[in-house]
Amino acid sequence: MLHSLTTPRFVIRRFVQDDHLAVAELMGDPPTPQAQQERRSWLDWTVQNYQALEALKQPPYGDYAIVEKGGVRPIGAVGLVPSYGPFAQLAGPEFGGAQGLAPCSPEIGLYYEVHPDWRRRGVAAEAASALISFARSELKLGRIVATTTHDNAGSIGVMRRLGMQILRNPHPEPFWFQTVGVLRLVEVP
Repeated sequence: MLHSLTTPRFVIRRFVQDDHLAVAELMGDPPTPQAQQERRSWLDWTVQNYQALEALKQPPYGDYAIVEKGGVRPIGAVGLVPSYGPFAQLAGPEFGGAQGLAPCSPEIGLYYEVHPDWRRRGVAAEAASALISFARSELKLGRIVATTTHDNAGSIGVMRRLGMQILRNPHPEPFWFQTVGVLRLVEVP
């Protein structure tokens, strides 16, 4: 199971309840009691998810904290998460390139978010690369995807640094499914 990973500069570890203020800042939550309660509920679910998946001997899907070595406060998040989208409408050999709109199907998605003060320093790519190595060697995942909007140059840059094939959704919907990175983790015979 995944408890932590180490990169040259960071530790990727499970979130804990004490991370709630750092995560709220990272995610840009408004400083309202309702937003704070929602973030605490998300952290409760996240911590319980680690335990439940481990008890069920399931893959360690979910979000993990990126912490600078020697630090405590998360500066980002990275995770292996469900990604549900109309992948079949993307051109290319990975998904078939259906004509017109396609139904949604599940894939394993790569998620990353970095605090604005830490962006453009390679944090997301370094952390995501460690998680991809884990997914390849320990989980034996066949491929991983990442999704973003066309105007998110930073996220698309991370996808490129990770060696992902960049695909564009030929349709305007769904809005969050505009640019898709795909990385084949094992060779297809």
